[in-house]
Amino acid sequence: MMNNRMGVVVAALLGMVMLASMALFTVDQRERAIVFQLGEVKEVITTPGLHFKWPFIQNVRYFDARILTLDTPDAERYITSEKKNLLVDTFVKWKINDARQYYISVGDEVQAQTRISQTVNATLREEVGKRTVHEVVSEDRDEIMKNVRDRANQDAKKIGVEIIDVRLKRVDLPQEVSESVYKRMDAERKSVANQLRSEGSSQAERIRAEADKEREVIIANAYKEAQRTKGEGDAKAAAAYAQAYGQNPEFYAFYRSLEAYRSSFKDRSDVLVLEPNSEFFKYLKSPGKGSK
Repeated sequence: MMNNRMGVVVAALLGMVMLASMALFTVDQRERAIVFQLGEVKEVITTPGLHFKWPFIQNVRYFDARILTLDTPDAERYITSEKKNLLVDTFVKWKINDARQYYISVGDEVQAQTRISQTVNATLREEVGKRTVHEVVSEDRDEIMKNVRDRANQDAKKIGVEIIDVRLKRVDLPQEVSESVYKRMDAERKSVANQLRSEGSSQAERIRAEADKEREVIIANAYKEAQRTKGEGDAKAAAAYAQAYGQNPEFYAFYRSLEAYRSSFKDRSDVLVLEPNSEFFKYLKSPGKGSK
């Protein structure tokens, strides 16, 4: 009898534990929970902690409350206002704001990301189509991201989602366009290089001409100064000779004759043909009597 009572008590405790486990549930701070009753949304729970539901007739579904990332696996092709193709790689940061609306509109994360991706792509295609390649790559990049985020967020509110940010990770030209752009840039750089070389050669020739002109002027001035100095020296030498000749004409004539002999007989092989009675040998015949 006692054993039967113990068995009933144990069974009752187990039943209560099972009933409590089915009636109680926890919500993490990173989650949102929707309580369904017979398939209809009964309650949305946003506060973390322990919560109660009716067993068998109510069930709970959890949704991520963190900021989620939608990262496109491949770059999409867009056309600019210049009718040029661009490859744009984007990512989107989003989160669930209204779990009830989110569940009613899309139901799960896959459908939500599909909806967000379609909206972002359509908006980005419109923004890129209004701009040139240069504007997309540099000037208007921040404005494009802001416009896409704002417009995508307006649509996302309809499904209970908030778009936190939209970023253009990479903006590239397709391979075939990149090659043509590279060739054009290469040709432009070569043209600029040739122009710079031409200007450099012209400037070099001008500098050489100016340097040659300056050199000629310097040489001419130096020659003029040298001739002036030489003339002054010759004048002083002539004056000295004249003064010396005036003081002792005989010695001066004798000295000049020695200078003439030295210049005429510098080499043993030198030959001089003169008459024996030539005035040139005056001092050789009778030294000291050149005046007679």
